[in-house]
Amino acid sequence: MGRILIVDDTLFMRTLLKNILFSGGHDIVGEAGDGDEAVAKYKELKPDLVTMDVVMPKVNGIEALKEIRAFDPNAKVVMCTAVGQEQMVKLAIKSGARGYIVKPFQAPKVLEEINNVLNS
Repeated sequence: MGRILIVDDTLFMRTLLKNILFSGGHDIVGEAGDGDEAVAKYKELKPDLVTMDVVMPKVNGIEALKEIRAFDPNAKVVMCTAVGQEQMVKLAIKSGARGYIVKPFQAPKVLEEINNVLNS
């Protein structure tokens, strides 16, 4: 099981992900509400994996992903995207994302993707 940092600008989505990941046996080591905070918390907490929302205020998820990967080329980041953001998914994968999950979430698919990336 992994130590996970959850990044999303909405409390509801962070809480939903936290409950799903906790039920799968993962430890939630921190939460961030925007890309700036995500990069700072990644450097401070050094989690095993980050779930990263794409659309956020200040620094978006793609830019935060790039900053985290520049700091740690082995960082495991899973992007969280809404249906219809296929171009963003392609850009995220090009930028170093290891996987993605699509909102609205289905708990079994979230855990499957997180576990696959953690074990890769």
